[in-house]
Amino acid sequence: MSIKEDCKDTGEGYFLLEAGVSVPTRIFFSQKLYAASEDGLYSQIKNATEYPGVVDVAVTPDAHIGSTVPVGSVIATDGTLLHSPVGYDIGCGILCFRSDVPVSKGRDEKLKRKWSEEVMKRVGIGVGQRGHVSVTRRGLQEIIRNGADALDYKDQQTERPFLPVDDSWTAPAKALEKGLQQLCSLGGGNHFIELQYDGDGYLWGMIHTGSRGFGYQLAAHYIALSRDEMKARGNKANLDATYFLPDSPHWNGYKNAVAAGGNFATANRLMIWEQVATAFRRVFGTDPELYYEISHNLAQEETLPDGRTAWVHRKGATRAFPAGHPALAGTKWETTGHPVLIPGSMGDASYVLLPRAGAGKSLYSVNHGCGRLLSRSEARQRFSQSGVNKQMKTLGVLVNGGGVDVPIDESPGVYKSAKDVLAAVVAANLAEVHTTLTPLATIKGVE
Repeated sequence: MSIKEDCKDTGEGYFLLEAGVSVPTRIFFSQKLYAASEDGLYSQIKNATEYPGVVDVAVTPDAHIGSTVPVGSVIATDGTLLHSPVGYDIGCGILCFRSDVPVSKGRDEKLKRKWSEEVMKRVGIGVGQRGHVSVTRRGLQEIIRNGADALDYKDQQTERPFLPVDDSWTAPAKALEKGLQQLCSLGGGNHFIELQYDGDGYLWGMIHTGSRGFGYQLAAHYIALSRDEMKARGNKANLDATYFLPDSPHWNGYKNAVAAGGNFATANRLMIWEQVATAFRRVFGTDPELYYEISHNLAQEETLPDGRTAWVHRKGATRAFPAGHPALAGTKWETTGHPVLIPGSMGDASYVLLPRAGAGKSLYSVNHGCGRLLSRSEARQRFSQSGVNKQMKTLGVLVNGGGVDVPIDESPGVYKSAKDVLAAVVAANLAEVHTTLTPLATIKGVE
């Protein structure tokens, strides 16, 4: 009998897995998502429960096989800091903007192409690409310690002003060099900048990126230290499942690294936003408005629904504090819950959600997207370049300004249906749909 078969449908919007795992786990799948899920996913869910100090685990509707634990994991610990459940792209997340520009202008092929070209002139696009802004070493230190505050964003339009970093902590030299080079760059893979429109017929947009090489180097540095520590303790069974116990000499360093990576990622999104806003103004003649910014790869100390304090690790999962949550007291989101930004594939809808009271069941978390169905290699085997190019043209979505091939491994068929994933979120009372956004033009880094 497989671990998957041990899951029991509670009838409350989630499956409960108790057998064969160290901590009972709530899996927020519909019957359809459960039936389609891979057996290997459940082995990784088991991994998520077996780190020392884990007190609770939830799995989001977009979950798929990741590295050691699923992408779409929410893992709470009593102090242990975990690596795979944060990942190499520390602080990766989404920024959303809106405008009063009518969709008719966004559908104009010349304007769409011009917008794409203007953005690509201003933002570093693709793996290893440098940013198109310069920052001093002192300026970089301001960013990694003060996040959004370093750029004077103080209107509660970001998930937080900053994550605290100890004055005594120093980032590894390799990370700092990458940080100097890559601020205001998008990267590759599933990172994107997208022009969209809402149900009322106005232009919106999203930016998806993270901490780039800065975060990668931070993660690599501390994972190496953790592996050395585990070997010294004689724990060589699974050197991919690395962590730091609270008494580790490196625990505080990694805590600071996660905070610094999160601050860098927020600043990177904001700096890209400023360039995208400039491009928008040049093409459409008006300024767009920053709506919200939020991460989905992070570890933060939070209060759990039962009142306990824990370190909540979200790997491919988005924080979802509902109305009345203590952390929102005195903020503009106190009576509504803060926005949750959920991208679909480049051919599918994206969403702005508002958390519901039921989000406590998932450790105040929801999905971060719609989740992959196929690996990159599987996608390249299954789909043809001509077929993918034709599909995007039929959908009316301009990719990278046109004139280049659509990335096969990021094409719509690679991902789950956004509607199926969102239906599971709503059925479990985790969040409600506030705004549905349809793509018009997408910019992605081609690897």
